[in-house]
Amino acid sequence: MSRGGEGKVVCVTGASGFIASWLVKLLLDRGYTVNGTVRSLDDPKRTEHLLSLEGARERLNLFEANLIEDGSFDLAIDGCVGVFHTASPVFLSSSNPQEELIDPAVKGTLNVLRSCVKVPSIKRVVITSSIVSVFINRIPLDPSVIIDETWYSDQEFCKEFQHWYPLAKILAEEAGWKFAKENGIDLVTLHPGWVIGPVLQPTLNYSTEVILNVVKDGTEAIPNIYRCVDVRDVAYAHILAFENPSASGRYCLVEKVAHRSEVMKIIHKLYPTLNLPKRIEDEKPDRAPYQVSKQRAESLGLKFTPLEVTVKDTVESFKEKNLLSF
Repeated sequence: MSRGGEGKVVCVTGASGFIASWLVKLLLDRGYTVNGTVRSLDDPKRTEHLLSLEGARERLNLFEANLIEDGSFDLAIDGCVGVFHTASPVFLSSSNPQEELIDPAVKGTLNVLRSCVKVPSIKRVVITSSIVSVFINRIPLDPSVIIDETWYSDQEFCKEFQHWYPLAKILAEEAGWKFAKENGIDLVTLHPGWVIGPVLQPTLNYSTEVILNVVKDGTEAIPNIYRCVDVRDVAYAHILAFENPSASGRYCLVEKVAHRSEVMKIIHKLYPTLNLPKRIEDEKPDRAPYQVSKQRAESLGLKFTPLEVTVKDTVESFKEKNLLSF
């Protein structure tokens, strides 16, 4: 990978997360000095895998920060030329969505951007949003539909059906764009789908845990449709969105929209000895239910990893972590 980041300092919020850990790794590989924020410096599950990365001893600095604490990101962002805001809670169900999801997502985004305003050296901010802030609305989805960056999810629809995580991402993106426009911040938002791939952090995140549960016993029934993308592609897309001078606006990141049975079929082909749930294997969708455009993401220079490779590397990662034996 190019060493285009030598001498440059960037900040990654929520650095211990699934996407962020890969982003930190790729930034270090590229020569950047990285200021990473974590919720607790005393929690080895959030720090040890980062500190073990190549180049971390020389060029990784970790800071404590809290999404809802004003000024919490000031120290980590000071002196940076770019900020990657990945920190945001991920729950698909919540007893208190305002406190657990919406406030951290919206207030966290604004806190990070307020810190950026104080630092004149900041060239661009890249925010990790989600495909759920793009396509969740009342528009019928069928195989002829191609979702792209001009789409926006419907807040009222999400409230009506209690889709709290999508609502949090919608509101955070909206607040981020409004603040950036009012304060002259060069902002780019990325909208990945269902992110899977090899895991760097010691504990599984939600999206990879769903795959593990489906493979192990079929107990995970959601989602039926996967908008799949490789975590390494998502991390690299952040770097491309920062380094490419022409990057702007929103970018959808989905390699393939696949039915759950298609993912299982790939796994069965690669690992025939695995006892996959028969119920899922018997599901036979006629074709993909819709598509997500790759055009803008590929215009950055991103080449998506094929789903088959991503699925294989995901399962191999489970094996390496002794979460799956075969």
